[in-house]
Amino acid sequence: MQYVIRPHASSDPELHDYRGYAGQVAGGVLKPGDEVLHMPSGFSTRIKKIELAGKEVEEAFPPMSVTLLLDDDVDISRGDLICRPNNRPAAAQDIEGMVCWMSAERPLAPRSRLVVKHTTRTVKAIVTDLHYRIDVNTLHRDETATQLGLNEIGRVRMRLTQPVFADPYSRNRLTGGMILIDEASNTTVGTVMITEAR
Repeated sequence: MQYVIRPHASSDPELHDYRGYAGQVAGGVLKPGDEVLHMPSGFSTRIKKIELAGKEVEEAFPPMSVTLLLDDDVDISRGDLICRPNNRPAAAQDIEGMVCWMSAERPLAPRSRLVVKHTTRTVKAIVTDLHYRIDVNTLHRDETATQLGLNEIGRVRMRLTQPVFADPYSRNRLTGGMILIDEASNTTVGTVMITEAR
């Protein structure tokens, strides 16, 4: 979810109870009448209507950005996720993934503190382990590596301050990818392909 739409116009009775949930479809197909689940609450409801640029549509699929109207009022905010009940991602604070490090100013090492942007959710994180660095010429895993420098790739484990709703990158590129942001400069310093989320 990116935004909750609550237009108000006293002259238009249609807008009196209007509550639309706007965001991008990351996977699957959504249709009116489908049962959906809100994360993190676990509350389930059904899709009443799907709108695209103010017009009603019969279905929504990636990478469409749409507005969902639901049968029930659900307390949804930016960064939350709506999914099918049998296709929910993991609500995870421990993330393992392949990182491509893009900062020449500072290396990535265990105990590095970063900001993680995952879909529309932004949380703080700390790198707990650097498992290995990949030699891009030989694809050899250097398990003695203690840090990643500019344009180096490696596998890391991170602990997030709040859960994100993630899939492995091999399953879904939108919910399986993250960007890493430097806390001080607010610049993007790395990208992550999630391999494991729990």
